[in-house]
Amino acid sequence: MSVGAQPNVLIANYKCLRVGQPIFIRIFKEERMLEIWVKSDSNEFKLFKDYEICNFSGDLGPKLKEGDRQSPEGFYSVGAKALNPNSSFHLSFNLGFPNAYDQSHQRTGSYLMVHGDCVSVGCYAMTGGAIEEIYLLVEAALQSGQPSVPVHAFPFRMTSERLSAETENQWFDFLMNLKAGYDMFQITGLPPSVTVLDQAYISDDKDQN
Repeated sequence: MSVGAQPNVLIANYKCLRVGQPIFIRIFKEERMLEIWVKSDSNEFKLFKDYEICNFSGDLGPKLKEGDRQSPEGFYSVGAKALNPNSSFHLSFNLGFPNAYDQSHQRTGSYLMVHGDCVSVGCYAMTGGAIEEIYLLVEAALQSGQPSVPVHAFPFRMTSERLSAETENQWFDFLMNLKAGYDMFQITGLPPSVTVLDQAYISDDKDQN
């Protein structure tokens, strides 16, 4: 299936947006939501669309090891080699788990993807129609020169109010580490550049796109 060959109609009603412009993806488990943000001609990222996540595995919290049937949380990056137009799950792209942060914590796993077909053993599964739109936007952005598409996967929207209920959570430090990157995008409107230092994510306000 050549998704990239489809007509440029997906965002035709958004005058400042075009298929092929840089994109940014956010995932929220609790809300079962995947957001697509597109970089406009004014260099601002604008919310294009929310997609309901059809299925994911496990509970709120990070993926720890191969076979734990847990969908990952963290800051990931999708390059052209991660795309699979011939996936047995209709279409898919690999999140790149384990990333440098996961590896520093000895977390294991493989083939953690966003894909179609609404079934999950550790992935984020979408409906067929949703994955076709998402895949098209990812593929077009990469083909147009975006080096990689950032995908930030959160357990929930990282507001101070929501986090106040998690102070006894065993993953509270991890949650606060995620919140730093979440807040930076909320403030600047640009996806932060994320690196790993001393087993922690470091979010910089320099746009990685």
